[in-house]
Amino acid sequence: MRLDCPACRRLTHQRRLEELAAEAERASASGRTEAALAAWREALTLLPPASRQYESISNSLSRLSQRIDRGGRAAQGSSWRVAAGTLGAAGVLAWKGKVVLLAVASKAKLLLAGLGNSGTVFSMLLSLGVYWTAFGWWFALGLVVSLYVHEIGHVAALRRYGIPASAPMFVPGIGAFVRMKQYPADAREDARVGLAGPVWGLGAAVVSYAAFLATGAPILAAIARVGAWLNLFNLLPFWQLDGGRGFRVLSRSQRIAVVVAMLTAWWGTGEGSLLLLAVVGGVQAVGTGQPSDGDWRCCVEFVQLVVVLAALAAVGVPGTTARP
Repeated sequence: MRLDCPACRRLTHQRRLEELAAEAERASASGRTEAALAAWREALTLLPPASRQYESISNSLSRLSQRIDRGGRAAQGSSWRVAAGTLGAAGVLAWKGKVVLLAVASKAKLLLAGLGNSGTVFSMLLSLGVYWTAFGWWFALGLVVSLYVHEIGHVAALRRYGIPASAPMFVPGIGAFVRMKQYPADAREDARVGLAGPVWGLGAAVVSYAAFLATGAPILAAIARVGAWLNLFNLLPFWQLDGGRGFRVLSRSQRIAVVVAMLTAWWGTGEGSLLLLAVVGGVQAVGTGQPSDGDWRCCVEFVQLVVVLAALAAVGVPGTTARP
């Protein structure tokens, strides 16, 4: 019998599907939701999208993914109470900074793992050389580390949902990116993955600014400010930028709330990029195609990021008044 005949391939696929299904069930029963998600996602690649089995596994994926989101939250009240309790800028900074720093500490192994990839290291050094020539050694190093932490945030979120991803790769003068080996199951997952980059980027900016407050070194304030500005610009609600991915799950009223936060942050900080974000967000808010229910968790996180990143992007750098 030829090993590459259609019947042989179907039999191999069926056996693999059975193995993955058993693996997913065992992982789910033992509480290893991420492993279960990874197994189900791999199973989807072996099925035609129009099949009933594909639809059934997709539904299982959606339920497991929502379980991860519920398990990641502390006990909370209604969405309105969550929103009302987190909109204060000072409270947001303390809360979000603490959460992000704890997340970074718990993911130290993930941060170091990316540095074990030769492509990541090579592209990082190449970018470091370009930025070093333009801005000097210390600022270049801080900028590259900020970009790296941002991308690792995406990787952490992807792995949380069982989605394989590449290590970060740098493009000198442009930034960095990671490649997803599978797509998120729905817009909610994609929004969480998209906003995870700015959340981790915020953590890097907070660490830089805390180091500035402890040492008084102006270069650390500059790194914090530029890092915050880059992550803030990434919240532009357009195309495949992180803000665009987050905006897709927001209802009309939630989009308006985010735009109001952008305008308020602009009024309070004078950061001009916020006007661009608000204009694009306003167009998205009055357009068509918004989900009816939306996602309050994503809305609150978006507002928090806008407010805190805008505040950090406006911090003073001793010896200069230039904006990034």
